[in-house]
Amino acid sequence: MGTNMPFNGMAGVDLLSAALADLVARGVTLKSCSSVWRTEPWPAGADQPDYFNAMVEIEAGAWTPPALYDVLRQVESAYGRERRERWAARTLDLDIVAMDGFVGTFGGIKLPHARMQERAFVLAPLAEIAPDWLHPVTSQTARDLLAALALGDKYEAVGVLTAPTG
Repeated sequence: MGTNMPFNGMAGVDLLSAALADLVARGVTLKSCSSVWRTEPWPAGADQPDYFNAMVEIEAGAWTPPALYDVLRQVESAYGRERRERWAARTLDLDIVAMDGFVGTFGGIKLPHARMQERAFVLAPLAEIAPDWLHPVTSQTARDLLAALALGDKYEAVGVLTAPTG
Protein backbone atom coordinates (compact mmCIF):
# COMPACT_ATOMS: atom_id res chain seq x y z
CA MET A 1 0.00 0.00 0.00
CA GLY A 2 1.26 3.47 -0.76
CA THR A 3 0.19 7.10 -0.94
CA ASN A 4 1.80 10.49 -1.35
CA MET A 5 -1.21 12.69 -2.13
CA PRO A 6 -4.18 13.53 0.09
CA PHE A 7 -7.75 12.51 -0.72
CA ASN A 8 -10.91 13.96 0.84
CA GLY A 9 -9.02 15.41 3.79
CA MET A 10 -7.09 12.20 4.51
CA ALA A 11 -3.39 11.63 3.98
CA GLY A 12 -0.61 9.25 4.97
CA VAL A 13 -1.43 6.87 7.81
CA ASP A 14 -5.12 7.84 7.93
CA LEU A 15 -5.64 7.32 4.21
CA LEU A 16 -3.92 3.92 4.23
CA SER A 17 -5.98 2.83 7.26
CA ALA A 18 -9.22 3.89 5.53
CA ALA A 19 -8.22 2.01 2.36
CA LEU A 20 -7.46 -1.07 4.46
CA ALA A 21 -10.93 -0.91 6.00
CA ASP A 22 -12.37 -0.66 2.48
CA LEU A 23 -10.45 -3.79 1.41
CA VAL A 24 -11.81 -5.71 4.38
CA ALA A 25 -15.34 -4.51 3.58
CA ARG A 26 -14.84 -5.99 0.09
CA GLY A 27 -14.01 -9.44 1.44
CA VAL A 28 -10.24 -9.34 1.99
CA THR A 29 -9.23 -11.16 5.21
CA LEU A 30 -6.22 -9.69 7.01
CA LYS A 31 -3.53 -11.82 8.62
CA SER A 32 -1.03 -9.09 9.57
CA CYS A 33 -0.19 -5.44 8.98
CA SER A 34 3.10 -3.57 9.04
CA SER A 35 3.77 -0.14 10.45
CA VAL A 36 3.48 2.76 8.04
CA TRP A 37 6.85 3.68 6.58
CA ARG A 38 7.87 7.02 5.07
CA THR A 39 10.09 6.59 2.02
CA GLU A 40 11.50 8.76 -0.73
CA PRO A 41 9.62 8.72 -4.04
CA TRP A 42 10.59 6.27 -6.76
CA PRO A 43 12.58 6.64 -8.92
CA ALA A 44 15.27 8.46 -6.95
CA GLY A 45 15.16 12.19 -7.55
CA ALA A 46 11.49 12.27 -8.54
CA ASP A 47 10.04 15.72 -7.90
CA GLN A 48 7.13 14.72 -5.68
CA PRO A 49 6.33 14.29 -1.96
CA ASP A 50 7.60 11.37 0.10
CA TYR A 51 5.44 8.26 0.22
CA PHE A 52 3.73 6.55 3.10
CA ASN A 53 3.84 2.78 2.60
CA ALA A 54 2.64 -0.31 4.41
CA MET A 55 2.42 -4.03 3.77
CA VAL A 56 -0.50 -6.25 4.62
CA GLU A 57 -0.60 -10.00 4.55
CA ILE A 58 -3.97 -11.41 3.60
CA GLU A 59 -5.57 -14.82 3.57
CA ALA A 60 -5.35 -15.68 -0.11
CA GLY A 61 -7.99 -18.41 0.14
CA ALA A 62 -9.78 -18.69 -3.18
CA TRP A 63 -8.45 -15.40 -4.57
CA THR A 64 -6.75 -15.60 -7.94
CA PRO A 65 -4.26 -12.87 -8.82
CA PRO A 66 -6.62 -11.26 -11.41
CA ALA A 67 -9.61 -11.32 -9.02
CA LEU A 68 -7.60 -9.76 -6.19
CA TYR A 69 -6.07 -7.21 -8.57
CA ASP A 70 -9.59 -6.19 -9.65
CA VAL A 71 -10.59 -5.49 -6.03
CA LEU A 72 -7.39 -3.49 -5.48
CA ARG A 73 -8.16 -1.36 -8.55
CA GLN A 74 -11.73 -0.76 -7.32
CA VAL A 75 -10.41 0.53 -3.98
CA GLU A 76 -7.78 2.69 -5.68
CA SER A 77 -10.49 4.23 -7.84
CA ALA A 78 -12.67 4.91 -4.78
CA TYR A 79 -9.74 6.93 -3.39
CA GLY A 80 -9.27 9.03 -6.51
CA ARG A 81 -6.46 7.10 -8.16
CA GLU A 82 -5.90 8.11 -11.78
CA ARG A 83 -3.37 6.25 -13.89
CA ARG A 84 -1.89 8.86 -16.20
CA GLU A 85 1.86 8.34 -16.17
CA ARG A 86 4.30 5.83 -14.75
CA TRP A 87 5.66 6.66 -11.29
CA ALA A 88 3.46 9.72 -10.89
CA ALA A 89 2.30 10.93 -7.47
CA ARG A 90 -0.86 9.13 -6.37
CA THR A 91 -3.60 9.15 -3.80
CA LEU A 92 -3.41 5.37 -3.39
CA ASP A 93 -1.37 2.55 -4.86
CA LEU A 94 -2.25 -1.06 -4.08
CA ASP A 95 -0.13 -3.87 -5.50
CA ILE A 96 0.15 -7.62 -5.17
CA VAL A 97 3.78 -8.18 -4.25
CA ALA A 98 3.60 -11.96 -3.99
CA MET A 99 1.09 -14.78 -3.57
CA ASP A 100 2.08 -18.20 -2.30
CA GLY A 101 2.16 -20.73 -5.10
CA PHE A 102 2.12 -18.15 -7.91
CA VAL A 103 5.27 -17.53 -9.94
CA GLY A 104 4.84 -16.19 -13.45
CA THR A 105 2.29 -14.01 -15.20
CA PHE A 106 -1.40 -14.37 -14.38
CA GLY A 107 -3.85 -12.24 -16.32
CA GLY A 108 -1.14 -9.65 -16.91
CA ILE A 109 0.02 -9.66 -13.27
CA LYS A 110 3.64 -10.74 -12.79
CA LEU A 111 4.33 -12.51 -9.50
CA PRO A 112 6.35 -11.95 -7.53
CA HIS A 113 6.41 -8.23 -8.35
CA ALA A 114 9.24 -7.77 -10.83
CA ARG A 115 11.14 -5.01 -8.99
CA MET A 116 10.22 -5.63 -5.37
CA GLN A 117 13.78 -6.55 -4.43
CA GLU A 118 14.98 -3.08 -5.51
CA ARG A 119 12.60 -1.03 -3.38
CA ALA A 120 12.87 -0.06 0.27
CA PHE A 121 9.22 0.97 0.25
CA VAL A 122 8.31 -2.69 -0.34
CA LEU A 123 11.05 -4.41 1.62
CA ALA A 124 11.03 -2.38 4.87
CA PRO A 125 7.38 -3.14 5.69
CA LEU A 126 7.69 -6.70 4.34
CA ALA A 127 10.77 -7.39 6.49
CA GLU A 128 8.87 -6.04 9.49
CA ILE A 129 5.96 -8.50 9.22
CA ALA A 130 7.72 -11.43 7.51
CA PRO A 131 11.52 -11.14 7.83
CA ASP A 132 12.04 -14.80 6.90
CA TRP A 133 9.72 -14.74 3.86
CA LEU A 134 11.60 -16.26 0.92
CA HIS A 135 11.52 -14.70 -2.52
CA PRO A 136 10.31 -17.62 -4.67
CA VAL A 137 12.82 -16.89 -7.46
CA THR A 138 15.97 -15.71 -5.65
CA SER A 139 15.41 -17.70 -2.41
CA GLN A 140 16.55 -14.65 -0.40
CA THR A 141 14.70 -13.59 2.73
CA ALA A 142 12.92 -10.25 2.99
CA ARG A 143 15.47 -9.27 5.66
CA ASP A 144 18.42 -10.09 3.37
CA LEU A 145 16.87 -8.30 0.40
CA LEU A 146 16.39 -5.16 2.51
CA ALA A 147 19.96 -5.35 3.84
CA ALA A 148 21.28 -5.56 0.26
CA LEU A 149 19.78 -2.21 -0.77
CA ALA A 150 22.03 0.79 -1.37
CA LEU A 151 22.83 2.74 1.78
CA GLY A 152 21.30 5.84 0.20
CA ASP A 153 17.76 4.44 0.41
CA LYS A 154 15.98 6.30 3.20
CA TYR A 155 13.04 4.79 5.05
CA GLU A 156 11.60 5.07 8.54
CA ALA A 157 8.58 3.77 10.41
CA VAL A 158 6.30 6.74 11.15
CA GLY A 159 2.97 5.35 12.28
CA VAL A 160 0.66 2.45 12.90
CA LEU A 161 -1.65 1.07 10.25
CA THR A 162 -5.02 0.73 11.92
CA ALA A 163 -6.52 -2.62 11.02
CA PRO A 164 -10.32 -2.79 11.09
CA THR A 165 -11.84 -4.95 13.77
CA GLY A 166 -14.91 -6.89 13.48
